[in-house]
Amino acid sequence: MSNLKDIKEQEIDLDKVYAYVEFPDKISGRCGSYNSAYFKSSIKGGVFLRECRDCGIHARKVYKHR
Repeated sequence: MSNLKDIKEQEIDLDKVYAYVEFPDKISGRCGSYNSAYFKSSIKGGVFLRECRDCGIHARKVYKHR
């Protein structure tokens, strides 16, 4: 997996689902590209998927059950 520095240097691929730890929010709850808080999101099987409705970037966060 690539790290945050590599992703910043490359153009963002909107077809890829980025891991939240690889591409975290610059401002909590806001898209890093458009500073938007308008997302389409879902959770299934402990995986949270979020898509920015302005730019289309996808992010996922995996939650482990205790």
